[in-house]
Amino acid sequence: MGMATPVDEFPGGADAQRRTALVRMLLGACLIGSNGLMVRISGLPPTVSAFWRMALAGVLFAAMVTFYRGWKPIPARAWAWLAIPACAFAADLWLWHRSILIVGPGLATLLGNAQVFFMALAGALLFGERIGAAFVAGLALAAFGLWLLLGGDWASLPPAYRWGVWLGLGTGVCYAVYNLGLKRTQSEADCDAPGAASTEQVLCFAALGTALLLGGIVRAEGHSFAIPDLRTWLILLALAGIGHCLAWSLISRAMAKLPVTLVGLLLLLQPLIAFLLDVLVLHHDARPREWLGLGLALAGIFVAGMKRRPIPEPIA
Repeated sequence: MGMATPVDEFPGGADAQRRTALVRMLLGACLIGSNGLMVRISGLPPTVSAFWRMALAGVLFAAMVTFYRGWKPIPARAWAWLAIPACAFAADLWLWHRSILIVGPGLATLLGNAQVFFMALAGALLFGERIGAAFVAGLALAAFGLWLLLGGDWASLPPAYRWGVWLGLGTGVCYAVYNLGLKRTQSEADCDAPGAASTEQVLCFAALGTALLLGGIVRAEGHSFAIPDLRTWLILLALAGIGHCLAWSLISRAMAKLPVTLVGLLLLLQPLIAFLLDVLVLHHDARPREWLGLGLALAGIFVAGMKRRPIPEPIA
C-alpha cells in the first residue's frame, strides 16, 4: 500500500539524491517483502493478525500526524470516498492472510502483485485507457510463470491449495480497488495543497477504518483479540511499524527521485524477497521449475506495468 509523504531535501547534487532514493527504494521493497513471513510466524488466526496490523499502523500514523504535520479538516466528500479504501483493504488483508497460510508467503505475495493487471483493466474500463501490446505480453508471461510455479497441472493440486491461489488473486483485485479509492480520496482531500490534510492523515483514518471492519469480522468468526505473548506482540509491532509504515514511507520518498520504470522494477523485490524468505526461513523446497516460473511471473508483471500513463481523475 503506497503513501506519498513530503520529499525531504537530500544533501548533495542530483546524483547523490538519486543514490539516496535508490537505497530507500531497495530497503522499502525488501521490508515489504517480509510481511508475509511475519504473518505466518505470528501464529495468530489470519483475521486477528490483519486486525492488529492495521490497528497498530493507525496508531503509528496518528503519532506521525500529531508530531509532524498536525491535524487538518477533511472535506465531507473525501470522508465519503474514504470508505472505499477502508473496505477494500479489509477485504485485501482478509484474503491475503489466508492465502499466506495455505500457499506460503512467496506465492501469496506474488499473486497479490497481480494488482498491476487489474489496475490496467480498471484504466481501460473506467477511464478509457488503451490496453497495449506490453500489457498483453506481460499477462501471457505472468500466466505462464504461474503455471510453472503451480507445477503445470492445476487439476492435480489439492482443493485447499487451489483455494489459496484464488484467494491470492482476489487480493490483487482488492488491492487495485484500494489504490483507486485512495487516489480519489487524496484528490478530494486535496492533500497536496498548503494547509490541507496530509496523506498520512488520510492513511491513518483508512487504517483505523480497516481495523474497525476487521475487528467486526474477528468477532463474527468467534476469535479472540488476545495476544498470547511478548514474541507475538513484537512480530505484530514489526509488521505494522516496519513492514507497513516505515516501508511505504521510504518508498514514497524515493518515488519522486526515480524513473517510473525503475520504481516498478524495484518494487518487484517484494515478491522475490517473500519467496526467498519462504525458502530460507520456512524451508520451502523450491524446484528449478518454480524458480523459472517466479522469474517469468515477475517479468510479466514488470512488462505489463511499463510506460503506463497515470490514471486520470474521473469527472465529478
